[in-house]
Amino acid sequence: MGALSRAETGLRAGQAERSFLHAEQETMPRERLAQLQLGRLQTTVRNAFDNVPLVRQRLEAKGLQPADIGSLADVALLPFTVKTDLRDQYPFGLFARPCDQLARLHASSGTTGKATVVGYTKEDLDTWADLMARSMYAAGARRGDVVHNAYGYGLFTGGLGAHYGAERLGAVVVPVSGGSTERQVGLIMDFKARVLCATPSYALAIAEVAQQQGIDLRTGGLRIGLFGAEPWSTAMRREIESRLGLKAMDVYGLSEIMGPGVACECECQDGLHGWEDHFLFEVIDPETGLALPEGEAGELVITTLTKQALPMLRYRTRDITRLTTAPCDCGRTHVRILRITGRNDDMLIIRGVNVYPSQIEAVLVGRPNIAPHYQLVVERRGILDIVSIEVETAPGTDAELFGAIARDVAHHIKSRVGITTQVSVLSPGAIPRSQGKAVRVRDLRPREG
Repeated sequence: MGALSRAETGLRAGQAERSFLHAEQETMPRERLAQLQLGRLQTTVRNAFDNVPLVRQRLEAKGLQPADIGSLADVALLPFTVKTDLRDQYPFGLFARPCDQLARLHASSGTTGKATVVGYTKEDLDTWADLMARSMYAAGARRGDVVHNAYGYGLFTGGLGAHYGAERLGAVVVPVSGGSTERQVGLIMDFKARVLCATPSYALAIAEVAQQQGIDLRTGGLRIGLFGAEPWSTAMRREIESRLGLKAMDVYGLSEIMGPGVACECECQDGLHGWEDHFLFEVIDPETGLALPEGEAGELVITTLTKQALPMLRYRTRDITRLTTAPCDCGRTHVRILRITGRNDDMLIIRGVNVYPSQIEAVLVGRPNIAPHYQLVVERRGILDIVSIEVETAPGTDAELFGAIARDVAHHIKSRVGITTQVSVLSPGAIPRSQGKAVRVRDLRPREG
């Protein structure tokens, strides 16, 4: 075949620009991507070594200097960072910039101890907005779309992360945050929102309130949902898509690394593209800490490559997943993070069986006469941990069926998850609704110490 004409070359370039927000970065050959990562990894290690005393102490204890990082494989030489490091160094001990050089601070709620505090320079915020815009574009959002943002605003990174990403994309943001769900339903319909940003559980709460109001959100403008901040199953995706009439896309992030936009599904819905020009992804055996081959399930570890204020070296996310570099039909070359199946710290060990709440969810959601609202109740009887399950019935379910529903659920949990449970069937609305991250586990075991 002959060389492309200038017109054909221009046409193909134009098609690429329409398919990708950042075409050059998103379709970079993997060899070039690795070269870019290595240079940025070396800069990040130098930044952390020079400016974060804890990192310098740990590297020196291992006999390491920044110059020792000569390949991407050398990342395995670096020590891990864990969430307790941020709490132990509260508030600013892991920052590589003094507070007066920052543009913003975010923090966790601190419900299980001291809050984890994260900081951003102006350049960090620009990077975050770009990556969230890239993520939204990959999911199908476009300039001019009305984006209904029901992620919580404030110290939680979800709301402002989605907000500035949508603005960077050129979308029209409705900064509604969580709560006032009845009003949210009206705004979605009146403003003809095309994109919904929320946690999966709150998206279902919106759908439920709409149904109670006699409003069918499927007849409105919603076409795309960007859902994250909590693990959710394929069954939950189907439920959300059925009730809201949109394409439910998975977006991933965590405050310690950046916030939402670390990775996102493209329209193929076949794994989340992790943006490797800004992050280095590994999967390790959570017990040994050793790297696992591509495709094996383990704990996701992330190293930031461009963060200035809070460089993170080998941050253990506790999220369980698999990675693949197999080509995606969308044309993006970045690694895909396959669906998060759970978190190490969410895992329950019930009579020797490892159980994640998402496994229970996959059994419950979509079963006849059951609403997609549930809680696991963990108690200790003697020396054993016991899990019981509370589920809601769908509206209009005859109370005489509750016993049969409980037996059906218990049977399928036993056959598919491998544990025996006591199932309590509750009336609609009995389980508290969340305006942010859903509370899936009520742990009634006595606290130690």
